[in-house]
Amino acid sequence: MNITSPDFKENARIALKDVELQEALSQFKYGFPVNRANAIKRLPEFDQLHDSARDLKNHIIENLDIYLEQFESKVIENGGHVHWCRTGEDANKTILDICQQVNAKTVTKGKSMVSEEISLNDYLEANDVQPVETDLGEYILQLRGDHPSHIIAPAIHLNVNDVSETFHEHHKRPKTDDPQALMKEAREILRKEFVSADVGITGANFLVAETGSTIIVTNEGNGDLTQTLPKTHIVITSIEKVVPTLEDMSLFLRLLARSATGQEFTVYNTLSTGPKRAEDQDGPENFHVVLLDNGRSEMIGSEFQEMLRCIRCSACMNHCPVYGAVGGHAYGWVYPGPMGSVLTPNMIGIEQAAHLPNASTACGKCEEVCPVRIPLPKLMRHWREKEFEKHLTPNAVRFGIAGWAFFAKRPALYRWLARSSTWFMKTIAGKKGRIKKLPLAGGWTDWRDMPAPQGKTFMDQWKAKQKAEESR
Repeated sequence: MNITSPDFKENARIALKDVELQEALSQFKYGFPVNRANAIKRLPEFDQLHDSARDLKNHIIENLDIYLEQFESKVIENGGHVHWCRTGEDANKTILDICQQVNAKTVTKGKSMVSEEISLNDYLEANDVQPVETDLGEYILQLRGDHPSHIIAPAIHLNVNDVSETFHEHHKRPKTDDPQALMKEAREILRKEFVSADVGITGANFLVAETGSTIIVTNEGNGDLTQTLPKTHIVITSIEKVVPTLEDMSLFLRLLARSATGQEFTVYNTLSTGPKRAEDQDGPENFHVVLLDNGRSEMIGSEFQEMLRCIRCSACMNHCPVYGAVGGHAYGWVYPGPMGSVLTPNMIGIEQAAHLPNASTACGKCEEVCPVRIPLPKLMRHWREKEFEKHLTPNAVRFGIAGWAFFAKRPALYRWLARSSTWFMKTIAGKKGRIKKLPLAGGWTDWRDMPAPQGKTFMDQWKAKQKAEESR
């Protein structure tokens, strides 16, 4: 996947002018967030579960080596194999080797953001192995040569007409705008792929150390067919997904669906524990788990360690005003939204992703809805600090900060400037109380009016409040 994160500003401008994208995003804004809010109302202990999940994740990260080794031991005991991969290239080579060992020509795939992270599909195709995405959204995107714009609803940026056109072009069938008919059409095509696939590749939402199990959660059932019908099942996942016990896994499952889509539980929650046993009616003959690091171990002990708590629920982007305005593709790589603004610089470097930590209103909603309480605004500020230290910040911003610092160090001058600015904005706003154009604030007023201050400065109001309390 090509990295366009350095072009975030231009990507965002294009996204804001894309009428179809804006229509798709307008519907999205009132879907997942509303469903999540309703789900929380039905679970009084939701906040308590947040704290338990945060504490458990912290414990896991602090003992990650122990739990990963326990997981590996159990997988081997169950007849499977574990492959440790430091980089995406290592993971791609490992998966290709497994495919070549069984002479695989076709591979079915469940939805996996980690496989997007390492560009697995491109790698397999370049080596004469044909991957077929089986998640409906991912399948549509693969036909279009597109990439996910959301981590749980990958084709959220498309409409029914887009899908109809794509299916007509590739399936050579009559066009239809009936979603049920389109789904049935995809099902008929993919059934043949499930049956003929030599290898099935899935991701994993969690890895269970005590049993050596992997689990995927889906709403379509494609993951089950992907991992049970082929003779070889490969799980590609990252090292922070491990949990100690099945009971611990159940804690995260209670949070995951509610935070993601507002469901009580996803439709399919499928555990895989090694290859097919003699008494099993179906399942793979070979079971492989590919554990990817790709910079995650370097986050341990750093100021970004808390990001490893992420369970990929997408709640942060579902509630983010920036993501809601520009969509996922504007972020320019695999992980969009607030979680991507923290994770992406770790993986591709702040030099290429410097815009992303700044793509935030700092409203704090992402932290508020995170099921494992990741302080995303704080972590984005850490990246902004590193950006500034490396002199990656645009000169206009650096001069602006230097100007602000000049006045901030001189309280009397700062107060005078604040009062003058308040008077100026209130005057030009007039009776309407809002400003259509404001110097140095074009990024705001190009898209919306600026509310004008209606009274005194904050400092004057604070001083007046203190005097009133003292006089009581």
